[in-house]
Amino acid sequence: MKNIIYKIICLLSGCFILASCRKADVPIPTKTNHVTTADPTSKVKGFYVLNEGNMNMNRASLDFMDYTTGNYNLNIYNQINPDVTKGLGDVGNDIGIYGSKIYVVVNVSNKVEILNARTGKRISLITIANCRYVTFHNGKAYVSAYLGTVGDPKAPNGAVNEIDTATLQITRKVTVGRQPEEMAIVGEKLYVANSGGYSPPNYERTVSVIDLASFTELKRIDVAINLDRLKADKYGDIYVTSRGDYYNIPSKLFVIDTKTDQVKKTFDFGVSNLWIDDDIAYMYNFEFNYNTGKNTTNYIMLNVKDETVMNSKFITDGTDAQIKVPYGIAVNPVTKEVLVTDAKNYLTPGTLYSFSPGGKKEWSVTAGDIPAHFAFAY
Repeated sequence: MKNIIYKIICLLSGCFILASCRKADVPIPTKTNHVTTADPTSKVKGFYVLNEGNMNMNRASLDFMDYTTGNYNLNIYNQINPDVTKGLGDVGNDIGIYGSKIYVVVNVSNKVEILNARTGKRISLITIANCRYVTFHNGKAYVSAYLGTVGDPKAPNGAVNEIDTATLQITRKVTVGRQPEEMAIVGEKLYVANSGGYSPPNYERTVSVIDLASFTELKRIDVAINLDRLKADKYGDIYVTSRGDYYNIPSKLFVIDTKTDQVKKTFDFGVSNLWIDDDIAYMYNFEFNYNTGKNTTNYIMLNVKDETVMNSKFITDGTDAQIKVPYGIAVNPVTKEVLVTDAKNYLTPGTLYSFSPGGKKEWSVTAGDIPAHFAFAY
C-alpha cells in the first residue's frame, strides 16, 4: 500500500471537473484534514472508515486516514468514482480488504462494492439482497445476508454467499438462521451469528456452523436470543454477543470453544461492539432499555487468553464523557492505538477519536454520518 494516498490524490484531481457537474448528487463534501504528524515509514499505511449513513438517505461514504501524511481524507468514494451517480449507496454495513481489493457491503442498496485497494476505484459490483457482513478465507469472500426486504417479519431464513475473489462471482450459497449477522472462520469452519431481529420477541438464538469444504450447515449452537457480534481469538474461541430483548432479558457476552462447539463461558454484561487484538478484546456497550428509557455506556478490556476482565481502561483521560454514541472500534495492529467513533445523533457527521495505548486522546476528526467500520491498509 506504499503510495496509496498519492494515487488517491491523483485520481481526485483528475475527477474534479466531472465531480463538479454532479450538483445535488454529492451530498457529502470531500475534505482533507491534517490530524497528526506524518510517518512516511509507517508499516500500517492507513485505514479506511466506512460511514453507514442513516437508512433511506443514501449517505454511506468512505474516508481514508493516511498515516504517511497525517491526513484524514473525507468522502473519497464519490470523488474517485464520479460516474457512480448515486454514490456509495444506502447503509454501509461492513468493509474488508483482501489481497488488492476492498469489499464494501452496502446493506439497503443490496450490493457489495469491490474497489481497488490502492486507488479506491470501483472494480465491480455484486448484487446480494439485504447483505450484512464480509469475511475471507483461502481466496474466497463470505457475505452474510438477511434476504427478503428490510424489516419484513416474514422474511425467509438468511444465507451466506461465497464469492471467488479472482472471478468476483458468487460460487456457492448456504442457508442459515434468520437475519444472520457477523461471521468468523476458525480452521475450516465458518461461524455466523443468527439474530432473528425482524420478528421480536421470536428472536433466533443460535450460531450456525458451516463446513467450508462442503459448504453445508453442520449444526446450530444454542447460545441466547438476538445474537449480533462474533469474533474469533487466536486460541480457537469465538466471542459472540447477545443484545437481549431491550426490556427484561439483558444483553450478554458468550465464549464458544470451537473444538467442542459448546458455550464454555458467559459474561453477565452487554457488548455492543468489540475488536480483538493479540490477547486483548477492546469492547464497549451502549445499551438502551425500554423499561427505564435510558442508555448506559461502558468501556471494557478483556484478556482472551485467560478469559478475565481487566482493570485497565482504553480511555483514561476523561474523553469518554464527550462520546455520545460509541459506534465503531478498531485497534492499530502495530502501534496499538485505539480508534473509537461517535455517531452522535445519527443524522449529523460523527467524530473519530484516536487514543494512545495508555488511553490518552491523540487526535480527533469529523468523519461522515455514522462512522462505523474499519479496514487497515498496508
